[in-house]
Amino acid sequence: AIANETGMNFISVKGPELLSMYVGESERAVRTVFQRARDSSPCVIFFDEIDALCGKRSASENTSGARVVNQLLTEMDGVEGRKQVFMIGATNRPDILDPAILRPGRLDKILFVDFPNVADRADILRKTTKNKEKPKIAEEVDFNELAKKEELGFYTGADLVALIHEASICALKDRLFQNLSVDSISMKHFDEAVKKIRPSVSEFDRKKYEKLKELYLKKELIN
Repeated sequence: AIANETGMNFISVKGPELLSMYVGESERAVRTVFQRARDSSPCVIFFDEIDALCGKRSASENTSGARVVNQLLTEMDGVEGRKQVFMIGATNRPDILDPAILRPGRLDKILFVDFPNVADRADILRKTTKNKEKPKIAEEVDFNELAKKEELGFYTGADLVALIHEASICALKDRLFQNLSVDSISMKHFDEAVKKIRPSVSEFDRKKYEKLKELYLKKELIN
């Protein structure tokens, strides 16, 4: 979506993928990503699970993790010339990021991505099933109504995908073990799936994220 909206090239990287047990290899991997981006500029680099690369450092730390953070900061500061290279990071642990990564000119804009609302959930269900074609969804299933179910209130996008998968399994079981003529996923199957798929984000974590949201919102207002 970012690439389409901006018309730029896009490089997606999972933070843990750059980490290596060998000395210097993680830093080399970071340099390589930014070099690829410079060669493809204008380009957006998306770091998923960026907390794996940018954990907090201690004042005297000289570990591999600290060197990776230093290398990333060097690349972000454009010592080698950024050449229209932009960076986005995603994390569910902003509280453990090294403060230096959030300073002005680096990742200085923080956006809190909340749980999908009713309309978002219905849209995710439609797009994940290719408008009810893959897997085949019965006409009786109304995604707008399904999305309103209270049990789905704290579902993430991944939870909704898991719900569709579980409903597919319920339909398959009816066909294989109940000898029923089932050629699509019905509302009955979704109702069964809802009972099995619980929100992946616990109530404890939800409260923690709300506190972090308030904390970073205050920082934005101060700045």
